[in-house]
Amino acid sequence: MSLIELTATSRVTVFPLEELTVAYTTQSSDARGLGDIGLVTVVDEQADGEELWRLARDLGGRTQGADQARWILTQAGRARMVKAYTDLPDTKWTAHIRRRFELGALFANHEILMTGRIALSHSGLRQPA
Repeated sequence: MSLIELTATSRVTVFPLEELTVAYTTQSSDARGLGDIGLVTVVDEQADGEELWRLARDLGGRTQGADQARWILTQAGRARMVKAYTDLPDTKWTAHIRRRFELGALFANHEILMTGRIALSHSGLRQPA
């Protein structure tokens, strides 16, 4: 899949996952604003988001795409729920989406998972060099 660039302002949760710094936010597929699209991205200019899928396989033990997608969303939801990590309200960001995965059924309030890399425009968070 070719890269798709998305830019928005939304709440972003940033958390560590193994050697990665990961950012989680949501988008909506229509005007209702339901947040049915989960964006789980890596905060690193060299990343492409495939690192998340490899972790789901290697660390999570998931071999099927749908199981890997649910594992990725579970890690993101866990980080947001416990609020032990950086929560950035109203953060401007640009994501380069590498993979879009339709879950086939609602999972953690998401029908779609998008992964890739992200650049955050927030004064309180330093970007990796």
